[in-house]
Amino acid sequence: MTQNAENNYRNLLDEEIGQLVHQGCSSTDWSLVKVAPDFIPDSIENSKFTGRIRLNGFTGSVKLVGGITFKTGIYNAWLHNCEVGKNALIHNVRSYIANYRIEENVIIHNITTLAVDGETSFGNGVNVEAINEGGGREIPIYDYLSAHVAYMMALYRHRPALVRSLKSMVANYTEYVTDTLGVIGADSRIVNCNTILNVKTGPATTIDGAKKLQNGSLNSNYEAPVHIGEGVIMDDFIVSSGTTIADATLVSKCFVGQGCVLDKHYSAENSLFFANCQGFHGEACSIFAGPYTVTHHKSTLLIAGMFSFLNAGSGSNQSNHLYKLGPIHQGIMERGAKTTSDSYLLWPSRIGAFSLVMGRHYKHCDTTDFPFSYLIESKDESILVPAINLKSIGTIRDTQKWPKRDKRADSNLLDLINFNLLSPYTIDKMIKGRKKLLALRQSSGKNAAHYSYEKMKIEKRALDRGIQLYEMAIWKFLGNSVITRLIGGKYNSATEIRAGLQPTTKFGKGYWVDLCGMICPFEALDQLLASVEDGSVQSLEELNSALATLHKNYYNYEWTWAAEVLEQFYGKNINAFEAADVITIVKKWKESVLGIDRFLYEDARKEFSMSKMTGFGVDGENKARELDFAEVRGEFESNVTVKEIREHMEKKEQLGTQMIELMMQVRENKNSVEIAN
Repeated sequence: MTQNAENNYRNLLDEEIGQLVHQGCSSTDWSLVKVAPDFIPDSIENSKFTGRIRLNGFTGSVKLVGGITFKTGIYNAWLHNCEVGKNALIHNVRSYIANYRIEENVIIHNITTLAVDGETSFGNGVNVEAINEGGGREIPIYDYLSAHVAYMMALYRHRPALVRSLKSMVANYTEYVTDTLGVIGADSRIVNCNTILNVKTGPATTIDGAKKLQNGSLNSNYEAPVHIGEGVIMDDFIVSSGTTIADATLVSKCFVGQGCVLDKHYSAENSLFFANCQGFHGEACSIFAGPYTVTHHKSTLLIAGMFSFLNAGSGSNQSNHLYKLGPIHQGIMERGAKTTSDSYLLWPSRIGAFSLVMGRHYKHCDTTDFPFSYLIESKDESILVPAINLKSIGTIRDTQKWPKRDKRADSNLLDLINFNLLSPYTIDKMIKGRKKLLALRQSSGKNAAHYSYEKMKIEKRALDRGIQLYEMAIWKFLGNSVITRLIGGKYNSATEIRAGLQPTTKFGKGYWVDLCGMICPFEALDQLLASVEDGSVQSLEELNSALATLHKNYYNYEWTWAAEVLEQFYGKNINAFEAADVITIVKKWKESVLGIDRFLYEDARKEFSMSKMTGFGVDGENKARELDFAEVRGEFESNVTVKEIREHMEKKEQLGTQMIELMMQVRENKNSVEIAN
């Protein structure tokens, strides 16, 4: 909406005031009511105006649910200190609307109160006690909070200068947006609601049937509207674009990121939800829910922890106090972790990436160096099964579905998400995990029945298999990095191969971090953090721009890391590589990729076994069960995921062959030169 400048408004004519009074309207001072040049009073009835009022023209009509048509205007309402945009409809306000700029084409129908009371920052600057319910990791929320900035504020408390600088930036933004006048964005709809106090909305917002909204921002836009549904109660909140909150959901002191859905009586307090989170039926208390944290079931409690790409099973919960000093404990489930039904974790614990937690665990487990594992309860013991999830078709299916389920339609994405299953972040952990498994086997002997690690038990077969699977995944990643670096080039000598393998950036070496969705080398991140600490980076905009640059350069950083690790793992400096070395690495890569794909293929086949057909073909005979199963679930060979595995195997087979042939030509060129000499 383009609001009329103050000098474009005019005073009401005497005859217009007379008509308004005749139509049941009143004002304590008609001189404070000013109108646009095209204003006519026909569409204002039974309304009261107090304080400073600015009205535009009302010449259109709108449709409400059921096809009922209303002429735009103001009917049965009390407005205090308000501006009303062109062709807005305000109808049946049981109490009043105070201190708002209502933009063009807005519909406000059948509400009780819409008001701003004094100065408000509309939820900006509210401190959310995420991760630790006892406090100490408070995060001041603001309109454009990303998972990465929140991660720094919450988890880098060992760098107080950094946290102070970040909080100062948020405080500056909060001061900037603080106002005594709220805004209802153009083309918004607020219908059948009770109290809305100190709330601002962006364009195209829908609030339908909400009970109470207090001190918050609904950052809707035309690309990605926000929808607030029936029975919702929220206070001290910020809701980002493209998000839906409905069906009696309760939200208190929360930031809700882009493309999220909180529904079906969900309850959340002191929590952060970032891109594409989903919460239904259950409860969240003091959680940091990174992108794609999903909980769909009743009796599921997520408390005092950090999660991302999580799928929480029904009845999952955690404990964050030991009845000594209160709820002061916290936990971390790294990206891609899952919990089964009725799982339990006693905080503090840390679960490695892409791991599955099954059963109840009371021993403060730390599996961070064992990604892609199972943590299983057996007879009150925690059994660790390293790397087993690398064989799981479910893991692959998850990584395929996340990008497809990105509900963010906003062109300005707040969270920078890296969907890679294998990255320096996870591979570095596998390298550490493999070393620990080898050390365990050596210290306890190859013939031990089981091994103990940090209050967890590892069976001998699981340990041996874990070493093998980690090696396969490491070679898969390193080989893929080499092929990506060299494929498509033309090489006539080993010198040219070595040149092609040279990193293009110094950053990337050392350990990497997952900033709750964004993966980057800590060395590069540390440089940015130092710039925030010394004042070189002074605004949230500069910080977000720098983070975007880190995200954009992921693959350059990745190769710098991979080149160094390849030298260590393969045992040869890349400056001494020959074509034969590349051939050896590609063969190892090919063997690992196809080996893992075969594991996945066989794992998928289990879903089509006879035991999985139980309950099909209920009243049939003979082949009825198989036929019913095929009609419902499809045939194994035609399954989409199975077909993708086969296609992946064929593609990688061809790619490996192509790379080997390219290197063979270089080797033949070398031999030809040597013979000629």
